Amino acid sequence: MATTTEVRVTPVQRLAWDYTFAFWALRLWLGARALFVGIQKYAVYKAVAQPLIDPTTGQPDASGVMVNVNVKSYAWANYAGVPTALRDKFAHDPVFPGFALTLFDKLLGPAFILTGIMLLIGLGTRLSLAIQGVLFIALTVGLVLIDENAGVAYLGIHIGLVAAAFLLAQHNRFVVLKKW
Repeated sequence: MATTTEVRVTPVQRLAWDYTFAFWALRLWLGARALFVGIQKYAVYKAVAQPLIDPTTGQPDASGVMVNVNVKSYAWANYAGVPTALRDKFAHDPVFPGFALTLFDKLLGPAFILTGIMLLIGLGTRLSLAIQGVLFIALTVGLVLIDENAGVAYLGIHIGLVAAAFLLAQHNRFVVLKKW
């Protein structure tokens, strides 16, 4: 006679795991978003002349026609924390001090990369969420100063996601440092 052991999951345990999965979704999304936003700060598009390809043969056009194609490349030298067009707008705003713009420009990309990695691996999750919240608020203030309201609403969604992650942080599992 074989006996079977039945494992019953109570609704409370199931609910706790639902919160855990909800937090993981936010943690992974915010971490990946921050990591790749930071990496994009090192990207630039360059126009490269390439021969026109004949669609029927797949070979370069016999006439030698060249077309410009934008090619994306990454390098340390390409770094721009604040895009040039926005930097020029900030430079003309009397409320925004120049030294703050320079400091913010230098720190923005590395801060996003660092907090993204921290969230993805679970190292100081609350600390990385707090830093991301401060970054999103700083970006919001900057966009308000230069009257870019569409960007403000977009950043408001990110603030909401960070706030939701904080509310669910008590259900954080599989982390390197749970306290932070």
